[in-house]
Amino acid sequence: MTKSRRTFLNEAAQIAGALGLGRFAWNRFENQLNLAAPQGPTLSANANSTPVMVSTWNHGILANAAGMEAQNQGGNALDMIEAAARLVESDAEGLSVGLGGLPDRDGHVTLDACIMDHTGNAGSVCFVQGIEHPLSLARRVMEDTPHVMLSGAGAEQYAQELDFPQINLLTPKAQKAWDKWRIESDYAPVINRENHDTIGLLALDHEGRLAGGCTTSGVAYKMHGRVGDSPIIGAGLFVDGQFGGATATGLGEAVMRTVGSFLVVELMRQGLSPQLACEEAVHRIMNSMPTEDLQVGYLAMDRNGAIGGHAIHGGFNYAHTIGEEAVLIDATHG
Repeated sequence: MTKSRRTFLNEAAQIAGALGLGRFAWNRFENQLNLAAPQGPTLSANANSTPVMVSTWNHGILANAAGMEAQNQGGNALDMIEAAARLVESDAEGLSVGLGGLPDRDGHVTLDACIMDHTGNAGSVCFVQGIEHPLSLARRVMEDTPHVMLSGAGAEQYAQELDFPQINLLTPKAQKAWDKWRIESDYAPVINRENHDTIGLLALDHEGRLAGGCTTSGVAYKMHGRVGDSPIIGAGLFVDGQFGGATATGLGEAVMRTVGSFLVVELMRQGLSPQLACEEAVHRIMNSMPTEDLQVGYLAMDRNGAIGGHAIHGGFNYAHTIGEEAVLIDATHG
């Protein structure tokens, strides 16, 4: 009797378990049979010409719109990423990116950002103060210097040489939140899921070029000098124009320990879909450390515009935009 495809896969999964094959091996096999894990509703992508953007969290909807507008004005994937990031960095009502970001425990707002293109060029800045648009500064590092990363006072000096405006990033709203935290906190570096609202962005332009970016003010009330995964190429962001790109949000220490975004892209290189690659990267974290009180989410897009997203806990969402159509997707988790 001929077996159905689903029956065959169910029986094969049982055999794989009996043989001791791991989840990764089985996922690769299942992916090769085009049975990717389920995810939220997505838009239909045109792999040849239609620009695509994905970005983390609710603010991604407006960020993607800004990126698409940059593309409509003749911009490329890098321009899309920069325009989207600048919109969020300038939102004084947000408490996690750029202007208005929550400070460290000493009251200093410090910013991290990076950007990467389809050829492997990358730029990054970290522990930057007084600069509203760190991702734009990271792009200048990438395009105009021989370096990949500048940090702290050196990055700020470079920004001054480029005439980047110097501003006070601590808004009254963030100041009020910090004042309240100082009264209630025991100054322990407690991590909780609500702190992690980094915006990670991936763009595919009309010529099929990929780019990515990541920008954040980091964990709220962190120790002064702490830098997370967001500006670290391979951790908070990685792009390979032949296979795809990935970005991370959440507890940076967990992402750095597993080189998360590079891992996601490498898994796509090995044949996994963006969705399954994100799931495997999350499971690497879950299998290596306690995760009850931390959140990490990954977002990925391949060179054809297919996407995926997965997190440790529920609550992580991301914006998916193709042309003028946009949707907010609740990522799978666990």
